[in-house]
Amino acid sequence: MKLLAGMILAAALPYAARAEVAVTDPWARASILASRPAAAYLTLTSDRADRVIGVTTPVAGQVMMHGVETDGAGVSRMVPVDALELAPGVPVTFAPGDMHLMLMDLSRKLEEGEHFPLTLVLETAGELTVDVPVLGPGATGPAGE
Repeated sequence: MKLLAGMILAAALPYAARAEVAVTDPWARASILASRPAAAYLTLTSDRADRVIGVTTPVAGQVMMHGVETDGAGVSRMVPVDALELAPGVPVTFAPGDMHLMLMDLSRKLEEGEHFPLTLVLETAGELTVDVPVLGPGATGPAGE
């Protein structure tokens, strides 16, 4: 009986440790050309510590997470982020002019009004796919369309 209880507990542990990640306000701007990169934005909140270790979408050959660093002279530049740490209960926002998801090698131009799937790969929570609406080229976010 002790062996059976131990096996049930061992099987349940991976699920008990699995993080729940909420994605809010996903969106992307319409792109000018398929030959130019586009950007996607969203907010992530996890109930447990986790890490985003990859992002994919069928509309781009590659998705890179980019942060923004500003030097002492006030000049900002994009820097690649290989893995993004998520602290429990602390929202992480990808927004214009700040951290963003760069959609490289677009398979086609992103048109206003369409949607595309974006899959986040998390170390603990696994894969999470969200539907991303494409807003106008001048959009500043879902509320500021």
